[in-house]
Amino acid sequence: MNGYVTMADIAKRAGVHVTTVSLALRNHPSLPEGTRERLRKLAESMGYRPDPGLRALMSYRRNLRQRREVQTLAYVTNWDTRWAWKEFPAHVAFFNGASERAQELGYAFEHFWLGEPQLCERRLGDILYARGIGGMVLASHRYDKDVRLDFDWSRLAAVKIDYFPHEPQLHIVTNDQRSILRLAMRQVMAAGYERVGLVLHADWDFGSDFGMSTGFIEAQQAVQPSERIPICYIEKSTPPPDEQWGGRAPSKALGAWIKKHRPDAVIGFGPAVLPQLQELGIEVPRDIAFADLFLTPTDGSIAGVRHNCQRVGALAVELLAGQLQTNSYGLPPFPTVTLVAGTWIDGRSLPVRVPTAN
Repeated sequence: MNGYVTMADIAKRAGVHVTTVSLALRNHPSLPEGTRERLRKLAESMGYRPDPGLRALMSYRRNLRQRREVQTLAYVTNWDTRWAWKEFPAHVAFFNGASERAQELGYAFEHFWLGEPQLCERRLGDILYARGIGGMVLASHRYDKDVRLDFDWSRLAAVKIDYFPHEPQLHIVTNDQRSILRLAMRQVMAAGYERVGLVLHADWDFGSDFGMSTGFIEAQQAVQPSERIPICYIEKSTPPPDEQWGGRAPSKALGAWIKKHRPDAVIGFGPAVLPQLQELGIEVPRDIAFADLFLTPTDGSIAGVRHNCQRVGALAVELLAGQLQTNSYGLPPFPTVTLVAGTWIDGRSLPVRVPTAN
């Protein structure tokens, strides 16, 4: 076909209304996938090219109309109970960051728990579709629930926070645990410490797809082999009900590790390590310096890395909003991973060592 091809031309050739062509070219889930594909192929064969200026105008009008209607985004969790994820500061920050960004962009934001009685993915998907909710942030899924999610993805745009569950593959936003551990190691070494050890809960490492241990081992390559200390793992276990964070480091095992490897500085999670060091009679920083790999204190007492989890939640919503604006529903053909770096904070637990004179 010669000349400028319009959607009306495509509609006439296909024997459908021009609105149907418009929906198909925007990949709108209200049309069957087969219809969308047939009309897209017809448009391509006819040489149709969208007008960028017109597309921008129509996108603006649609977004304005949706904001007036207050489109809702779903925040879907799958923890042991509806609110169990709130016991963990990272997950609270994920939610707060996502909720605040959604409101800034003009969306309503609602939490859904997959553990509700008689609620499966297909049922929740039907509920979301019936309510006109096409955007979903998947977050706070337990590592032992690593099973494929069975939503009707053709009706949904979704972004996942963290790696679990692994299937199906979606766009992911998460903390860059690998670079966070490398950052902590570099800062501790820059302060003058040579024998640096890592105390790490196995669940945390598993949850980061082993990014934590990988980052630490990579950073150790800058250290003489004789100064490299093996990781002290807090093994997987079900923590007592009164403990958070995945449980504390066992004092006996921690003491044996310190006695054997003689670290002059330790990287770990403060609530899981510092009480045990005190119980062992080890004073920080007099006996061992300490850096927190998930820093929460803000009084300057502890050095460590802040994870910027609120930014993770905000970015997840920004990516989701972009998909909704372009009607990018369904599983992405090329899933991406967006990593958020940590921020180093100095503290009194890691004083700079003054080199001794020879």
